[in-house]
Formats: sequence, structure tokens, C-alpha cells
Amino acid sequence: MKALEFEIQAVCPETGARAGLLHTAHGTIETPVFMPVGTQGTVKGLTPKQILEELDAKIILGNTYHLYLRPGHDVVERFGGLHGFMQWPRAILTDSGGFQVWSLSQLRKLKEEGVLFRSHLNGDAHMFTPESTVDVQLALGSDIMMMLDECTDYPAERRAAKKSMDLTLRWAERGMRHYRQRMQESPRRQALFPIVQGSMYADLRRECASRLVELDAEGYAIGGLSVGEPRALSMEMTEVTAPLLPADRPRYVMGVGMPEELPEYVARGVDMMDCVMPTRNARNGCLFTSQGKLIIKQAQYREDPRPVDEQCRCYTCRTFTRAYLRHLFQAGEMLFSTLATLHNLAHYLDIMRRMREAILFGTFPRFLRSVRAQADGSNPALM
Repeated sequence: MKALEFEIQAVCPETGARAGLLHTAHGTIETPVFMPVGTQGTVKGLTPKQILEELDAKIILGNTYHLYLRPGHDVVERFGGLHGFMQWPRAILTDSGGFQVWSLSQLRKLKEEGVLFRSHLNGDAHMFTPESTVDVQLALGSDIMMMLDECTDYPAERRAAKKSMDLTLRWAERGMRHYRQRMQESPRRQALFPIVQGSMYADLRRECASRLVELDAEGYAIGGLSVGEPRALSMEMTEVTAPLLPADRPRYVMGVGMPEELPEYVARGVDMMDCVMPTRNARNGCLFTSQGKLIIKQAQYREDPRPVDEQCRCYTCRTFTRAYLRHLFQAGEMLFSTLATLHNLAHYLDIMRRMREAILFGTFPRFLRSVRAQADGSNPALM
């Protein structure tokens, strides 16, 4: 039995945007989908019940690197995997930890075998290999697992980018071989996605994608974006890569993006996205609205009786004023992070739902034009 079934319901003939259903062992996910990030077994500031009932999110992320170091994948497995450990009944995607190892470059050393790194918690040495990261994620019990890859810096010289891509490809072959051996022993349905690398070189992206397609995976990711490159370059690499990936498999762009960028990735054939931006920005007092960004600490909101966004129907906007939220932020109250995170994620998920509806009803080009027009003329009063 396949770990995933991907059913395409509609494709925009003008852009290639897709609406579909991704069937997993823990429920069906409507695509395109934005996945809230729950790095350490929690979406910061929210309970699973809030994510279920207020946001109706169908899939969230967990981070292999952090959960491996604390509390340990063996501990999580004894509690029934991440689903049982964090009491989340729907789908979970875990990354391989490769991006975290890249971001901690002062603490790691790349080898053919894998990557040797030191824990940011206590300095202990650990090794991630393509095989071991599969084993860790199998223990975590995620529905979708990511292959170990090497993420290159930006900018990267072509020679370095090619060397990194070749290592990622060799690791992908090893990881997929090990995964298929493990799946013969396991009744569980867990998919493994390879990750397309190649830095900002279109020909390397094409080469990497074409070689990864030979692995016949159940889905594919595009990685190495949002590492400091201009947004236009990120879009270009996505546009180059996505059409080369199998049309009948889900396509996931990792680590993107701003609200107005989400439709741009979907217009390039992307089905899945994630980013810490809505949650991290929320905790720092930046709220995304239909009119632009709202910085809640500004004095103009001290006595503002309006909700954060009059067009939003999330619990935060239905219940509280900007004045109250500003007070919570200025007072350093924990409740602010909860209410702000709830709103920002609701805003992101609402964009995805409206996008999906537009694709299904054949109005996506008009939707895209309206998003672009609004982004070009965003309200400076909210910035």
C-alpha cells in the first residue's frame, strides 16, 4: 500500500496552479496547503485543540534535529510517535534536520558518510546520515519524512553548488534504498520526499530534479530557498524546477514565504509550503492583515477599538481589540503570543483556502492579479 495518494482535482490552464487532495494515514489534506511549523512538538503559543478547532489545520510540521536532541526520538516513539506524544490526530511532516545543521555551520563538518555536528544544547557530538535520519523519522512516526540533504549558502560559487548537489544526490540514493528496506518490515504508511538542490543555478536545479525523479518517490521537495537570496530568484528557481517533477506527485517548497508570496508559488505549480514567519512575527508583534502588516506596539493603536483585521473571522479578531492586544504586548503577557499566533496562522490558512477555491472555480488568474495589485499598493499606514 502506498504511503500517500495524491488526487488532482483542478489545474489552472493559464498558470498551472493545482488544487488537489493528499490522502495520508492521518487524514486527507486539501491542497494547496500551508503547514504550520511545530518545531519541538508544538506550534509555539497554541494548543493542539486550538489548531484543530480554530484553524482546522490538516497537517503540521515537526523538526527532526530538535526532537532528536530533546527529548530523543526513542522517547517520542514510546509514546506512540509524535501523534501520541503531542496529542495531534492529523498528519505530520518532519524535516530531516539538514537545514538546522546548515544553519549551525560553525558546529558541523560534512563527510561522505553524513554530517558530524555538535549539539547546540551541550556540545555533544552526533552524526546524521541519510540512513539514520530515516530511522529517526520512522520513530517519530510522521506521515511525510524528508531526505537528508545539504543546503548551500547564498551566494554560492557554481563549483561549490555542484559539489553540494552531487552529495545531496548520493545521499538521496542511500536514503531511499534504506527507506524501502525499512518499509518492507513496517506496516506503517510513511512517505519519504527527496529534496531538489542546486543553489541559484537553473541548470543544476534541472539536473538535480531529473536525477531525483528516477527514485520514483511519492513526493518531492524544493529546498535551498529562503537562504538570503532575492525573492525574484527564489521564484525563478521554483519556476525552473517544479515542471520537471512528476505531475501526479505533491510538490513542496520548503521555508516560504510572506503572505503575498504564497499565490506566486502556487502559480508555479507548488502544492505544499511552510514557514516560521507567521508564528515568529506574531510573537514579535507583527500581525499580517488583509491591508498589510500591522505593528501592534505603535502608539496609534493604544485606544483603537477595532479588531486586528475586520475581514478576519478568527477568534482573536472576533473577540479582542487592537488596544487590548497592544496592552498585552507592551506588558509582556504570554496571552499576546497566543492571540497573535492564532491570527497570523488563520490569515495564512485563509489565503490558502481562497486560493484553492479560486483554482476549483477557474478564477485563479483573477485572484493572482488582485493579490499582486494589493502588494504593489499596500497601505503604508499599517507598515
